[in-house]
Amino acid sequence: MSSHATASGNSAERLPPERVNVRVFGASGAAVDYVCERIARTVETCVHRAGRCVLGLATGSTPLAVYRRLIDMHRHGRLSFKHVVTFNLDEYYPISADAAQCYRRFMHEQLFDHVDIPAENIHIPSSMVAPGDVAEFCRDYEAKIAACGGIDLQLLGIGRSGHIGFNEPGSAAESRTRLITLDRITRMDAAADFFGEPNVPRRAITMGIGTIMEARSIMLLAFGENKAAIVARAVEEPVSSLVPAGFLQMHAGAEFILDGAAAAELTRSRCPWRFGKIEWTPAAVRKAVIWLARHAHKAILKLTDEDYNESGLQDLLAEKGPAYDINLDVFRDLTRRVTGWPGGKPAAAARPGDIRRAHDDIFPKRVLVFSPHPDDDVISMGGTLIRLVDQGHEVHVAYQTSGNIAVFDADAVRFADFVAEFNRLFGMDAAAASRIEKQIEEIVHNKVPGRPDPPQLLGIKTLVRQGECRAAAREIGLPAGRLHFLNLPFYETGTITKKPPGPQDTAIVASLLRAIRPHQIYAAGDLTDPHGTHRVCLDVLLAALAETESEPWRRELEVWLYRGAWQEWPPESIDMAIPLSPQELMCKRNAIFKHQSQKDRAMFPGTDEREFWQRAEARNRALAVLLDALGLAEYEAVEGFVRWRWEQSELTV
Repeated sequence: MSSHATASGNSAERLPPERVNVRVFGASGAAVDYVCERIARTVETCVHRAGRCVLGLATGSTPLAVYRRLIDMHRHGRLSFKHVVTFNLDEYYPISADAAQCYRRFMHEQLFDHVDIPAENIHIPSSMVAPGDVAEFCRDYEAKIAACGGIDLQLLGIGRSGHIGFNEPGSAAESRTRLITLDRITRMDAAADFFGEPNVPRRAITMGIGTIMEARSIMLLAFGENKAAIVARAVEEPVSSLVPAGFLQMHAGAEFILDGAAAAELTRSRCPWRFGKIEWTPAAVRKAVIWLARHAHKAILKLTDEDYNESGLQDLLAEKGPAYDINLDVFRDLTRRVTGWPGGKPAAAARPGDIRRAHDDIFPKRVLVFSPHPDDDVISMGGTLIRLVDQGHEVHVAYQTSGNIAVFDADAVRFADFVAEFNRLFGMDAAAASRIEKQIEEIVHNKVPGRPDPPQLLGIKTLVRQGECRAAAREIGLPAGRLHFLNLPFYETGTITKKPPGPQDTAIVASLLRAIRPHQIYAAGDLTDPHGTHRVCLDVLLAALAETESEPWRRELEVWLYRGAWQEWPPESIDMAIPLSPQELMCKRNAIFKHQSQKDRAMFPGTDEREFWQRAEARNRALAVLLDALGLAEYEAVEGFVRWRWEQSELTV
């Protein structure tokens, strides 16, 4: 759907306030298909017309799926790169060419080594040019682009600060390829790739805004909720150097390619009824009424006909009104979603008038919670875990990855010291323990900043995190025998860059499913995870569920999705809300505290510098405050869940 499509509003034709072409897809997979088809058509057209095609390429997590799809198209004979010339946007400066974070290495590993592009056609800013030669190198880079006739199609991502390439806020519209100092937000976002912010280079070479704007066509890709806020600013606010991506508003051939999550803050997504007729499904009504209540600062049951009319909801009022009836339907619907029994309320505990759900009479249930990282279970749904355990269900937790790269070296050395002293205390082989202790200290001492840990060090860090999981489980009363450490192979690279998930990952999860045969599954549906691990872990789980689809135990299975430390589900999307008492919230906090390697200062805190327990409590309390403002009961905190629907091929909730 383009922002320039005609739409009829409630009383007059109106268009969303978008200042650039926007195309929104329900899920990122469809967006990737569109982008790759555009690239293939551009290559074919340009090669036919001029004998070559010039592509501007980007790095980072966003274009990875595009490059994998292009490789697949090449392998199937649909796309050749023999006559393609590429210019990459940027590169850290300085950085070794063999460093895992080097963009030159990234491009070869993720694209160039798998297609038929001639080596001489590849252009990437140099990471090792002498400081005195940088200005000349940048002028030469510009000259090479011009000599090729300019860029036919430029691929872009967008940073949290709104940067494109490494053009940070404040970059001028006329800026050219140059050396730039990275701002703190960019360096924080890159910290995970470099095993800590201190290891992130402070400068980079980047194409300028002016260079980018000279491309004949531009496609900016953004996927996930963590990009939604900055996308809305770039698309809907006036052009400003404070949001460099906003300069694309001045390019007739620029297009923003978004999935539904990245488009969530656009006005067209928040208030679609303002720009045309929509079908007033129960979900659409619920979204509109919650929006109106928040906009009017009223409880749902206090909304009036005038509130609906004055806020552009005349069509809803005319079709479903009066306001009293709409309000009551939505209020009752939300009330039914709040329950203190996440595993269902058995008949023995039911009272007259209680709301019953499917499978309530299966009690106790076998419950399997999937935790992508070793602390996601207690951070994201610790209160619900406490409820499930206290109410007598057979609860299992599967930790999908080791999380070993997120442990500081000092913690690993501390545990190696403990092992040595423990052996000495009990008269065991102290000499062997001392050798291990010394070996670990030497490994840490000889480490190169920003490089992966040796296997021995990663092994100790894995044990550290497993011990923390057991301590957290004891805090909430979960037997250690019900913890499952899967260590999925896709993750075990020792670096932030992971392998694509494969059959082995799926087989491990499918084997656990068959062993437990759960009635309920809880899994991370958080697309804001800055490292992408949550999404990959969900994909692996869905693949395993597809593999076991015909098995009898599946008939009674429910799958619930939780959010992580970064963001809560929108209130209109929540299918189950679990209220927490002050005591349960404190127990949840204590369970999070058991993950000591992530407390006080986590290695990869993401975009929020608060501790994980602070983020979790703030998020849970904010949801409780919102439900209270809508007119529901007042709770200390609430955890929200969305039910997975089997007809979904991708996460589109």
